[in-house]
Amino acid sequence: MYKRLSAVLFPIMTLLLIGAAYWGYQEHQEKNSILLKAENQYQRAFHDLTYHVQQLHQQLGNTLAVNSTSQGFHRKGLVNVWRLTSEAQNEINQLPLTLLPFNKAEDFLSRIANFAYKTSVRDLTKQPLSKDEFSTLKTLYAKSEEISNDLQTVQDQVLGTKLRWMDVETALAAQNLKGSNGIIDGFKTMDKKVSEYPEINWGPSVSSMYQTRSVKMLGGKLVTADDIKKHVAEFVGQNAGEIKVIENGKGTQYASYSASVTEPKSGKKLQMDYTQKGGQLIWFMDSRDIGEQRLDTIKAKEAADKFLNDHGFKGMQAVTYDTFNNAGTLTYVASQNGVLIYPEKLTVKIALDNGEAVGLQANDYVYEHHARKIPDAKVTQAEARKALNPEMKVSKEQKAIILNDLGEEVLCYEYTGKINGSIYRIYINAESGVEESIEEMSPQDRSAAAAK
Repeated sequence: MYKRLSAVLFPIMTLLLIGAAYWGYQEHQEKNSILLKAENQYQRAFHDLTYHVQQLHQQLGNTLAVNSTSQGFHRKGLVNVWRLTSEAQNEINQLPLTLLPFNKAEDFLSRIANFAYKTSVRDLTKQPLSKDEFSTLKTLYAKSEEISNDLQTVQDQVLGTKLRWMDVETALAAQNLKGSNGIIDGFKTMDKKVSEYPEINWGPSVSSMYQTRSVKMLGGKLVTADDIKKHVAEFVGQNAGEIKVIENGKGTQYASYSASVTEPKSGKKLQMDYTQKGGQLIWFMDSRDIGEQRLDTIKAKEAADKFLNDHGFKGMQAVTYDTFNNAGTLTYVASQNGVLIYPEKLTVKIALDNGEAVGLQANDYVYEHHARKIPDAKVTQAEARKALNPEMKVSKEQKAIILNDLGEEVLCYEYTGKINGSIYRIYINAESGVEESIEEMSPQDRSAAAAK
C-alpha cells in the first residue's frame, strides 16, 4: 500500500518542487529586473543633473560676458538659466534623497530659477538689469561652479568605483548611515557648503516668495486658548460639545491655535485653526461622509454665500467652482469699491447632499486683507478692449487687482467672454494696456460667478 502511495505522491511532489523552484526563479528574475530598471533611472537622473548644473554655470557666464546693454541676450540667457535650473530640480526629485539633508541646495536652485524667471519676464528694454542684479549673477556664477565641481567629483566616484544608487536608497530607508558612502557623503558636503553661503541679494520680488506669514502681519490683540473656545462655541452654535484647544508654535512668531469639537448628538468631529493674533478663523473642516448629490451650482453658491455672511466674511464674490466626491468647492475673492481683490481669496466647501459647509480655507484672505489705495487707471476701458481678440464676445467686464509674474499687485480690467468655443477671463493691465494674464473658465465657474 505504501509503495502504491509513494508511486503516486512522488511524481506529484517532484512536479510541485520543480514548479516552486521555477516560480522562485521567475520572482527573482522579475525582482532583479525591477531593481536594474530603478538603478538605471537613478543613474540617468544623476548624470543629467551633473550635466545641467554644468550647463547652468556656463549659461550664467555667457549672460555676464556680453555687454551690459545687451538686453535681448540677457533675456535669452536668463530664460536658459531658468530652464536649466528647472531641469536640475526635476532630476533631484527623481533621486532617492528624501531622507538625506539636501534641502539647502534644493532651495538655492529654486531661488536661482525664480530669480531668472522673474527677471526675464519683465521688459528689459525699459527696466534693464540693475547693478545689484549683475552682482547677484556674478555670485551665482561663482557658487554654481562650486556645486558643479562637487557633482563632478561624486560622478567620478560613481563611475570609478561603480557606486549604486540602490545602495543609497537602502541605507537611507534603513537609516543605516554608518560607514562611508561616496554618494551620501558628497551630497551632504554640497548641502553644508550651500548652507554656509553668505546672504545673497535676490531682489524684493524673489525674497517675497519665501517670506513666511507670521502673527506680525495681523492686527488685533493676542488671544488665549479660552478666547478660542468662545470663538469655536459661537461658530458651532448651541450644539457645541467638549472643545479642545492646542497651541501651535508656542513662543514663536508663527504661533496659532488648533481646535477640535465633537458634536454630542451627531457625533461628528469638527476641526478649526485660528490665528493667535486677533483670533481669526483660517481653516475649518467637517470630515463627515457626504450623501448623494441633490444640489446644483446655484444652490451650492447660495449656501456658501450664507455661510460666509454668517461668519463675518462680507462682500465676497465667487470666481471659480469645482465638484468632487459630492462636494462643491467655491473660490471667493474680496471686493473694495467695486474692484475685485484677487490676493484676498478663500475657498468654501459645500456638501451637495444638504448644502452644509464642510470646509473653509482662508489663509490668503486673513493675511492679505487690508484697505488698499487703488490707483487710477491710465488706460480707459475702451482702450483696454482694443487689446482683446476681436472675435471674443465679451459678456462681463470689471476692474480687478491681481498678482503679476513678478508677484506685484497690478490693477487690471477683467474681461469675461467666449472665443473658440471656450469661456475665458482676460486681464488687461490698466496702466500699460497689455495682456497681464488669461485663464480658461469652466461652465460651472461661469454659473457660480454670475449667480446672485
